[in-house]
Amino acid sequence: MKAAGRTGAVITLAGALALVPITAPTAQAADTGITVSRIVINGGKPVVVGTHDVQEPSLTFRITLPSGYSTANPFAYRGEPFLYHDTTPAKGADGGGLYPGGYTCYETSSRIADCEGTVRIDPYYRLDSNNDATTWKVAVLAQLFKTNGQLRTQEHTATSGRVQIKRWAKATVNASPEPVKKGKAITVTGSLTRADWVKHKYTGVASGLARLQFCKRGSTVYTTVKSVRSSSTGALKTTVKASVDGYWRWTFGGWDTTGSATSSGDFVDVR
Repeated sequence: MKAAGRTGAVITLAGALALVPITAPTAQAADTGITVSRIVINGGKPVVVGTHDVQEPSLTFRITLPSGYSTANPFAYRGEPFLYHDTTPAKGADGGGLYPGGYTCYETSSRIADCEGTVRIDPYYRLDSNNDATTWKVAVLAQLFKTNGQLRTQEHTATSGRVQIKRWAKATVNASPEPVKKGKAITVTGSLTRADWVKHKYTGVASGLARLQFCKRGSTVYTTVKSVRSSSTGALKTTVKASVDGYWRWTFGGWDTTGSATSSGDFVDVR
């Protein structure tokens, strides 16, 4: 048995889904009798979203139907998790809720089906405020339909599940001069930016604590040399003394609302 999600066709996921449980108990819709349990979104990890690219974190859950309904008839019911914040489940479902982009359900008995798919997060159309970088709640939409396809009853049920959605961050680096004499100063600059869901572009991160790291040529291990706060526009700048050939990079650990970022390494030849 296959059931399509709210906004897309059934899809097949590649690879294994992470099965780290979200702290969400079984949600039973009182009016429908549908139970949705075992909800797992993105393996319990935060979801980091940029300005335009659609993110589709993994989703798994179980549907248990009330007496008189069968998983063999997917058109008779609907039961799926969705995300909302700063409102009630019902209002969140109507305005700003994040739904599965598609999922597939597999019968385990006549009234139980296990489902896997994704949650569709399109930042350009679904995230219209930077305040959307917050903790989203997990709720369940359950519906039963009549034989003619009309809605019989529906319920929006809250759970204690939570998913953190963050703004994607980027870091750049430039170390100069190149080459440089041993013992002379190297100036390392860069920038720290993050997704702005209002302007639909990346803007500077002010006061972000970035670590300057160095990796000797021939090694793969980076070590932290010093830490620097970004300017009001997200600019990074510091000076260090040249000693040996190697790569310089900036790395940012992120915040509750902002993902982490690490620049590529910039090689400096020391002579």
